[in-house]
Amino acid sequence: ESAEVGTLVTRVNATDADEGLNSEVTYTVTNFIPPSGRDMISINPNTGEIHLTAALDFEEVNVFDFRIEARDRGTPPLSGHSKLVLEVLDVNDNAPEVWVTSLSVPVPEDAAVGTVVALLSVSDRDSGANGRVRCWVWPASPFGVEARLAGSYSLVLREALDRERVSEYEVEVRAEDGGAPALLGRLGVRVAVSDVNDNAPAFLQAVYTVLARENNAAGAELARLWARDPDEAGNGRVSYSVWEGGVGGGWRPASSYVSFEVRAVDAGEPPLCGNATVQLFVLDENDNAPALLPPAGSLPEAGGVAGEASLSSSSSVSESGSGTLWAWAAWGAPAGQVVAKIRAVDADSGYNAWLRYELWEPRGKGPFRVGLYSGEVSTARALDEADGPRQRLLIVVRDHGEPARSATATLSVSLLEAAEAALAAAAGSSPSSSRSALGVELGPGAASAATNVWLVVAICAVSSLFLLAVVLYGASRWAPRAAVLSGPGPTTLVCASEVGSWSYSQRHSRSLCVADGAGKSDLMVFSPNFPPPPPGPAAKDAQPEQPALLDT
Repeated sequence: ESAEVGTLVTRVNATDADEGLNSEVTYTVTNFIPPSGRDMISINPNTGEIHLTAALDFEEVNVFDFRIEARDRGTPPLSGHSKLVLEVLDVNDNAPEVWVTSLSVPVPEDAAVGTVVALLSVSDRDSGANGRVRCWVWPASPFGVEARLAGSYSLVLREALDRERVSEYEVEVRAEDGGAPALLGRLGVRVAVSDVNDNAPAFLQAVYTVLARENNAAGAELARLWARDPDEAGNGRVSYSVWEGGVGGGWRPASSYVSFEVRAVDAGEPPLCGNATVQLFVLDENDNAPALLPPAGSLPEAGGVAGEASLSSSSSVSESGSGTLWAWAAWGAPAGQVVAKIRAVDADSGYNAWLRYELWEPRGKGPFRVGLYSGEVSTARALDEADGPRQRLLIVVRDHGEPARSATATLSVSLLEAAEAALAAAAGSSPSSSRSALGVELGPGAASAATNVWLVVAICAVSSLFLLAVVLYGASRWAPRAAVLSGPGPTTLVCASEVGSWSYSQRHSRSLCVADGAGKSDLMVFSPNFPPPPPGPAAKDAQPEQPALLDT
């Protein structure tokens, strides 16, 4: 069928036994089967050569029948006939053809493996090996081709789909025949993947750290969070909420650190959600002035100890508070002796709560100074009477915030003799005395003096008792012996008290002291009861005499 136009197909030859014109033969084609063969060949009437006059097509007509007539030139002319069969040989000149008979798109991304996406038909007009076709999908994709019936194939899903990774595939189905050379047929198929709500919203971070200053206005933006949902349409539309985790509801108490979860939920069916933890750190602002504290170990009371003092807390915008501060110091106290200590606290944190203490009044070289960061009020030099009976100190407690806030305290220091100062400190430290509730502690010098006074008093008391015991012992040791009491007589009262009398009876004991010999100072006391009175009226005359004390 690939022979070119003009190709010599064959040559026919007829013989005639006559001579001359009777033997001259001419050739013609008289019959064509199929009729289209009339245009396919031509015959040379003199030589009998048959040539192609049109291209052959095996797929159209693969066999032609021709009737060839040979006629002489005699009178009358005689003819002979022959049948010519022209068989067209197949050539692999047709590529396979592929077309879609059924297509199911889009394909859900959660479609199962083996799902049929399309039905295909494949054909090749050639015959034999030239018409045998094999099919495949190019390039490699989640789809494949499976043969069903002769010339029928299925485009099926061989791998799971993910629309978020690939939302559409351009699939090319290729068909190749078995000819030499082989011919290839192609068909492109576009397969769209539909979305399924298979992705939960995801935050960029699992934990967000947010820094926010305190005292910000309600409704102020603290942070902006964003969750990504790769699904499309409603499956990817995200809404946000603060999730309390199902543990109660309402507002949580304010603090410098708050941790909560933000939940992002899409609008798919069923809805999917993602969570992120937000750690909110509240940054401190210097919005609290220093506050003075009561002395360590004391209870705040409305009143104070004798004397006059004042206390105030102040800042750039407010002033409040009042009270009493008092301290004692002894004349002659050396430099560096702590008289009192100012105690204060700031509710802020960091530098805003770092306090420093300054002596505001008196300025210059006064007898007292204040520790910059300890708040201890101590003597700057040795105290003398020229400093007067009382010193008034104005102390400022200031933080390191910006702007700085402060509190002021007025401390009155009474200058006394050493003994008076110690007694005053001891009286002020007793539990029954009034205590100042305004942040001052007595210095260790006053407390030490009070301890020394009580120690001296205790030593004197013990010594006095010891001397008294020695004197009594000596008097009892060398005193004259007592006489022997004998014979009958009235009952002698030995000791009397509000609970009764102790006495002895001469009828029972003849002697209260031992005879001469080893010295004894024992007192023998027997029955404490009186003898029963005699019966009759004589009992009235038997009353004992007025008891008398027995001297030893």
